[in-house]
Amino acid sequence: MDLASRIRDIPDFPKPGILFKDIAPLLGDPEALRHCVEQMAAPFQQPGNTVDAVAAAEARGFIFAAPVALLLNKPLVLLRKPNKLPHTTHSVKYDLEYGQAELHMHTDSLTPGQKVLLIDDVLATGGTMAAAAELVGRAGAVVAAYSFVIELSFLEGRKRLHGHPVHSLLTY
Repeated sequence: MDLASRIRDIPDFPKPGILFKDIAPLLGDPEALRHCVEQMAAPFQQPGNTVDAVAAAEARGFIFAAPVALLLNKPLVLLRKPNKLPHTTHSVKYDLEYGQAELHMHTDSLTPGQKVLLIDDVLATGGTMAAAAELVGRAGAVVAAYSFVIELSFLEGRKRLHGHPVHSLLTY
């Protein structure tokens, strides 16, 4: 299936000079979305490449992580913005292209030694996923791999992911 045909380019969003990759057409096509989720999960259904949990940062990461977790029959761990989780949390502050952000994770979401698959819609500069990996590490768990719908390779975000396997469906 041609997933690239379901990604819409939006020039100058969110600011001039940025070519935004809009996933809304992909989400609006149930067949394409199903194919996308199946392809994101496929490498982790192979013997010897299993994971113990799936984690994602809000909000678009949740769209893909929940069905991947179901396909893999693994727990889903939510990485959320401040003041969104009701229990005690680990937190990490990190830099974005346009400012700072923060992610939180419940302290009891992962256990030491668990292998975690981190998922998001787009790998750009890698800041969000580097922060996600730090949260995973604070729980004593380890990053097994990353899976993305889109990788913007020219931003070199992969370099911030410390050599862990990266699975991207589309690369620009």
